[in-house]
Amino acid sequence: MNIVAITPEISELSGPEKVSSTEPEEVIAFAKAQGIKMVDFRFVDLPGAWQHFSIPIQQFESDCFRDGLGFDGSSIRGFQKIHESDMLLMPDPSTAFVDPTLDVPTLNIICDVTDPTTKLPYSRDPRNVAKKAEAYLVQTGIATTSFWGPEAEFFIFNDIRFDQNSFSGYYFIDSEEGIWNSGQNNGKPNLGFRPRNKEGYFPVPPMDKQQDLRSEMVMNLIASGIEVELHHHEVGGAGQAEIDMKYKTMTFMGDQVMKFKYIVRNTAYKKGYTATFMPKPLFGDNGSGMHVHQSLWKDGANLFYDRAGYALISEMAKYYIGGVLKHAPALLGLAAPTTNSYRRLVPGYEAPINLVYSQRNRSAAIRIPMYSDSPKAKRLEVRFPDPSSNPYLVFSALLMAGLDGIQNRIEPPAPLDEDIYEMSAAEKAHIKSTPGSLAEVLNALEADHDFLLKGDVFTEDLIENWIAYKREREVDPMALRPHPYEFFLYYDA
Repeated sequence: MNIVAITPEISELSGPEKVSSTEPEEVIAFAKAQGIKMVDFRFVDLPGAWQHFSIPIQQFESDCFRDGLGFDGSSIRGFQKIHESDMLLMPDPSTAFVDPTLDVPTLNIICDVTDPTTKLPYSRDPRNVAKKAEAYLVQTGIATTSFWGPEAEFFIFNDIRFDQNSFSGYYFIDSEEGIWNSGQNNGKPNLGFRPRNKEGYFPVPPMDKQQDLRSEMVMNLIASGIEVELHHHEVGGAGQAEIDMKYKTMTFMGDQVMKFKYIVRNTAYKKGYTATFMPKPLFGDNGSGMHVHQSLWKDGANLFYDRAGYALISEMAKYYIGGVLKHAPALLGLAAPTTNSYRRLVPGYEAPINLVYSQRNRSAAIRIPMYSDSPKAKRLEVRFPDPSSNPYLVFSALLMAGLDGIQNRIEPPAPLDEDIYEMSAAEKAHIKSTPGSLAEVLNALEADHDFLLKGDVFTEDLIENWIAYKREREVDPMALRPHPYEFFLYYDA
C-alpha cells in the first residue's frame, strides 16, 4: 500500500558504494580502486529469476564489455535448446553496483543476452523486451517516457519446511509474529504482541517485531543505489512487509525490482530469517501483490493528468485503462504467473479481482490514488500483478495493453466507487472478474496477444515458449498431484 503520492528526493549516495560512471574503463578503474575482489555478471531467465557467475578482479578488463562473456543458454529456464546453447552476456556498465550483502567485496553488473551468431539482442531476454517496449512508446508518438512504481510485498518467516514426493506432501511455516504462537512456551516466557490475521497494517513494536530487519533492508537497498521512499508492516499478520521505491523509467525499474528481491532475500537470510515473494503462502491471511503505479509523459508533462477529469485523469489515461481492462485476462498470464497467484486473487483479502477502475477502491483492478492533486503525482495503479512475476515482462505488457487502449480509443466500464463486497449479487452481475486459475489465463494469453507483438516488443517465439513452459512445468504437475486438503475432504468418503 503506497501511502504517499510525492516524497522528498533522497540525496545521491556518496562514498565507495556509488559507481558514478557508465564508461567501461571508468567502472573497471572504480572497482580496482575500491578493493573489489570479484565481479559478478547477472541476467534474468524467462520466469524472472536472476542468474549469475563471477570472475576475479584480475580478469575484469574492457573486452568483457566489448566482446561479451559466453554461457550455456540451454541450462537457463526458457532459453535455448541443447543444439543451440552458446549465448553471450553483454554487461551494461550503467548498472554496476557494489553488493551490500556479500562478505567478499563484489561488484555486480546486469547484462543483456545476445545471440553470438547474429550479435543481435536475444528475443527471449526479458530485459531486451523492456528496452523494445520503451523504444516502441517513442515510436508511437504518444509519449516519450513512462514511469513505473511497483510495490512488491513479501513475507518474512523464521522457518520454512516443505517436501513433495510420491507418498507425501506438506509445508510448514513458522513466524515469530504468527498468531498461532500465542499459546507456545518452548521453555521460555511467551511475551505476546502478535498481530491477528489481516491486522498487520501499521502497528508499532513490539507488535511489529521486524522494524529493525526492514530498516537494514532499506539501508542495503540505499547502499546499492535504490531510492527508497518508506517501509512498513503490511496487512498480513505473520511478517508481511512492504518497502516502496521511488518511481523510475521502465528498464531501470525492472533492474531495480531484481536488485530489490535479491537484497531483501539476502538481508533476511544473513539475519536468520527467510523472505518470500510467493503470492499466497498463508491460508486465511492477505496475500502479497505487486501493485504497479504507471504514467506517461511527454515534453515534461504528465499525460495522465486533467484537472477537469474524473479523479483528475485525462481522456488518454481513461483509454489506457480501457486497454488494460480489455486485455486483463491475457495480462494475468504474465502478471500473476503461478498457480499460487490464484490463491491470492479471491474475494475478501483486499484482492483486486474486479475488472473495473475506481478512485481509492482497493478491490478494483485499477485504482487512481487520490493522495495529491499535483499534476506530477497523477498515475494509475494496476493492482492485479504479484511479485512472483518477471518485472520486465509485466511492465512491458501493461504498457502495450495501455497503448492499445489509447490507439483504439477503448472505453473502460464506468468507474465504480462503492464497496463492491457490500453489493448484492444482482448489482455485481455486470462486473467482470479476474479468471480463477493459471490454466485459464494462459489460454487467454494464447488467444489474445496480438497487442503485445506490435513493434516487435514481444515475439511469437517468446510467448509460445512462456505458455509451454508454464503448462509443462507448473500447471500439469500441479494437476497430477494429490493435494493435502483432499485427504481432509475425501479420505473417508
